[in-house]
Order: sequence, then C-alpha cells, then structure tokens
Amino acid sequence: MSEYLPTADQDWYKQRLAGVMLVAVAAFAILGFRLFHLQVLHGDELRELSERNSIRLQSIDPPRGLIFDRNGRLLVDNRPAFDVSIIPKDAKPLEETIRKLSRLLGVPADGLMTKIKTRRRQSAYQPIPLKQDIGRNVLAAIEARRYDLPGVFIDVKPRRQYIYRQSAAHLIGYLGEINADELSCGLYDDCRAGDYIGKFGIEKAYESSLRGGRGGRQVEVSAKGQVVRVMKTVGAKPGQNIFLTIDQQLQLKAEELLAAQAGAAIAMDPTTGQLLAMASSPSFDQNAFVSGMTHDQWNVLISNPQRPMSNKAVQGEYPPASTYKIVTAIAGLEEELIDETTTFFCPGFLKFGNRVYRCWKKGGHGHMDVVRAIAESCDVFFYQVGQKLGVDRIAWYARACGLGSSTGSKMDHEAKGLIPTAEWKLKRTGIPWQAGETLSVAIGQGYNLVTPIQMLTLVAAVANQGAQYQPFVLERVETAQEEVIKTSQPKEVSRLPVSPDTLELVRRGLWEVVNTPGGTAYGSRLKDVDMSGKTGTAQIVGRKDDEPEAEDEEIEEQFKDHAWFVAYAPSEAPRIAVAVIVEHGEHGSSTAAPIAREMIRSYLKNLPAEARQLATVSEDVE
Repeated sequence: MSEYLPTADQDWYKQRLAGVMLVAVAAFAILGFRLFHLQVLHGDELRELSERNSIRLQSIDPPRGLIFDRNGRLLVDNRPAFDVSIIPKDAKPLEETIRKLSRLLGVPADGLMTKIKTRRRQSAYQPIPLKQDIGRNVLAAIEARRYDLPGVFIDVKPRRQYIYRQSAAHLIGYLGEINADELSCGLYDDCRAGDYIGKFGIEKAYESSLRGGRGGRQVEVSAKGQVVRVMKTVGAKPGQNIFLTIDQQLQLKAEELLAAQAGAAIAMDPTTGQLLAMASSPSFDQNAFVSGMTHDQWNVLISNPQRPMSNKAVQGEYPPASTYKIVTAIAGLEEELIDETTTFFCPGFLKFGNRVYRCWKKGGHGHMDVVRAIAESCDVFFYQVGQKLGVDRIAWYARACGLGSSTGSKMDHEAKGLIPTAEWKLKRTGIPWQAGETLSVAIGQGYNLVTPIQMLTLVAAVANQGAQYQPFVLERVETAQEEVIKTSQPKEVSRLPVSPDTLELVRRGLWEVVNTPGGTAYGSRLKDVDMSGKTGTAQIVGRKDDEPEAEDEEIEEQFKDHAWFVAYAPSEAPRIAVAVIVEHGEHGSSTAAPIAREMIRSYLKNLPAEARQLATVSEDVE
C-alpha cells in the first residue's frame, strides 16, 4: 500500500507507527518494572500483609509468679483485667471509630489519637493499647457495639493484685509500664511496649524469675479485623513463685503499731539473718501503680514531707543516739580503758574545756559502772569513755560492728550511714577535729548516722554471741509445679570485735535496760520472757550550754527528737531481734520500746509449739 502513497505520507505513517510502538513498549516496561518491584523486591512484605488480612498472630501474656510469706500466706496474686486495644489498619474510618470509642471509654478522643500517633513507627497490624483494666460495664458496652468499632478488640490479661494494700510495699515493690530505655537495654528481650515490669523491691530484684514466658495464638480474622476462629495456641509459661522470709502476721502487727507515725520497724531472726518484718511508715498502695497513677496522685506522694516512697528501714539515716553506747562500751572494754569494776561519778553534767556537757538525767546517776551505765543510759559515763578512746578508735569499732557500710541486704538504694573520723572531718570541712566533738560521738550524736537495718544487724550479733549475718528476704523460688529451684542459706559475713567477757558485760547491761528498776525500758518488760534492749533519743536540734530544756509541748513537731529502741528476745536463746525508729517520737523508752515489745510478744506467741519451749509469753506486763 505504501507504494501508492506519496513519500511524505509514508514518512508520516512510519513516524506514527513508531510512536505507538514506543508507547506500547514503555507501558509494558513500566508494568514489568512494577511487577518486579511488587513480586521480587517487596514480595515477602506484601505476602505477609496479605496473610495478615486473614491470618494473624496474637500474643498471650504470661501470668506473673506469685509471692508468699514464710508460712505460705499469699501476698501478691494476679487477677483478670480487660484491656482495650486498636489496630489502626483495620479501624477505618479511624477518626470516626475513635470518636465512638471515646464516648464509651470516657476518654477524650484527642488523648486516644495521641497514643496512636506515638506508635506510628510500629507495624500497622500491631495492636496499640488505649485503655487498661476497664470495668465490666464498659466491657459490655463495647461488646454490644463491636461491629461499629472495626479494629477495636478487648484482651483479657493477668493484672497484678497486692492483697494486703500498702503492707510491705517497700519490701515487695510494685510494677510499672516498661519504658523505651528499658526496652532497648537488652535485659527485657521478651517484653514489648505496654508490658509491665518490676520497678522496685522484690518485683524488680526477681523480675526474671517472676515474669514467665510469653505465649501466642494464630487466628483468622474478618475484613474488619475481628477474630473468626482460633487456629493454633501456644500457652504462656507462668512465672516462678517467690517465698519470702517475712512473717505477714508480724508484718501487719508492726504496721499497725506504726500507724499515723513516720518511722520504721524491722525484725530479724538473729540466728540466720532472715528478715521477719520490714515496715516503713507511711506506706503507699502498690495497686495504684498497676491500675495507672495520675499526675496528681504522684505529686501527692512525692510532696508528702513524711516521705512515703522512701524505705526508711534501709534508706533512712538517723543519729543512733544512745543505742550507739553498745559500740562505745565494746570499744572501751576491748581497749582495756575500762573494765567491769571501773566507775565514773555522774552529777548530771560533765565540764570539758569551756563547755558543759549534760546528762539526760538532770540530777545525775551517781556512781556508774559499765553495766549500770548501759542500763540507765548514763551520758556522763560514756562521755568519759569516749574521751579516753578518741574519735578514731571509736570509729574503728563502729565500722567493725557493721556501721557506716551497706549490710549487703540487696535492698533498693540501701544507705551506708556515716561514721566520722578526724581525717573525714578535715577533708570535708577543712577544720581539725575538736576534742569536745568526741564526747558527742561517744553517745551517738554529732556526725554519726546509721540506718535501722544496720542497728538491727548489730543488736542481732550481740544476741547470738557475736556472729554478723547478712540480712536476706528470699527464702526460696519454686516453679508453678512446686519444684524448688533456688533456696537461700544464712551467710555469716563477720564477727563482732569482742571477747566473750566483753560481750557478757554488754549483754548483761542490755538485759538490765528492760528487766531492772531504773533501766530505761523497764516499763516495756514482758512478764514471762526476758527481753534485752537499748533505748535512744536522737536530737534533731542541738541546745546551747546555758539554754534551758524546752517543755515537750513547746517544741514544733519537726524539731522533736527521734525515738530509738533495739532489742532481742528471749535474752538467753534469742529467736527475734528488732530495731524501731519513730521520727519525732521524742523518747525511745515511751514511744519506740512499746512497739518493739508488742512485735516480740506477737511473734513469740505465734511460733510453733516446739519453738516456744524456751518461753511462755503473757499478755500482761508486771
């Protein structure tokens, strides 16, 4: 045909044909490249997305291990909780779905959208938690409208429940939602955003044992993301159960006795180092952390001047006051600066240099030996012992008795306290140590700072003839099938720097504190069992030499003295040692000693019959 066309027309026709062919080739090239892009470069990803439209994997959270006391009493359990989540890819139109859900949850739509936007980087088919632990009424409302809420689903998850609200909160600890830093640190490989982990106390220390192993299920879903059927399930592995050394009955008693007061009461088996109770007051409700604490609730906690979030038993640092006379007595006797027959006269004060150092008893104690000086807590006697010793020798014995360093209890943020020396003061202040400061140190005042758990380990060592045990709270770990996989054993870390003769004199003095007239805790004695102990009154604000003592009602609460008492019982074969500190309680004899007495009485009465052969404890005091 071309032979009949003019040459110009032939050229035009060829150009048009070439153009059409070029367009066709380009179209096929683009289509081929797109197919290569979809099937080869992104085939696996698209295949996974396609399968997820019908088949998906869902996570199953493991039930966390339970926590029990030494007698098998359940302290921490799990309960079922209903959590609302959303899969944005299924929730179309998203904004309309969120508006509907907002009305049902009682949560602003903007808040829900913010949660979704913060998780944009995660997979489009990964659930985003919106609200946890909804009530049954909200659950019913959502279920009734499930077809109007595409992409919204409810999970039933185990939620932590602390049975005795606020009890042993500082010891057991609490859970909190895992944060980004914890997710990326490598210690929580089985966790994901939205999971709860131990943040404090036993919950944190034994997180790996308590957590368990995550399970999963394979499900078929509809176009709206709703589960049609479960195809396969791999069950979650329960966490291991923890048994503590504490006696919950004694724990509750200690908390009851400390109610409405700031302070701590801590008890130990002096023959093993097992902690029997650890109460810090005021406390807090761990359940509030699990259910979600508001900013207002958190601010109330952290702004409370009584520091409810602080574990005063191990974190609180206080002047030891007259409980420190145990150390001064040991040092004086071991250095042979005094002996059983040494006496000093107490007229109620001691003149030293240009100062007058007063005894707590205005009229004085008269002639005192070391046993009666401990029993009646004579300041003048220990001023003179301290003067002979010097601050550095006192410090050596204090540190050898376990003060000024961690006890090794493995509790969160355990404080070390402070045992001053001449060198320490010079480095800190640039001022040399003054001889008069030694007198204050000798009776537990001045720069001295100790924790209740340190004083507990000291008095427990005196009780058991000198062995210092590391305090511990874990008795054993069991699987859900009750197979024991770990147990704790007593660990003797050191011995008191004391001879049997010295220890006998100190123990006799502590016995007379409680059991003889004139002893500072005579009013707290028990009728049918001997208790030994030492009172202390720690000054918050010092007084000038010529300043008269203020009446109790004239002193503002925050300036009142702290009250101490450390004790053990029965005196000859101790089963329990106790340390009590009551902040601003003023007098150890009237405030702290009665708390210790009732703790000891409660514990000994509830021991098994074979363990109570050494003492029968009466309800009455002589």
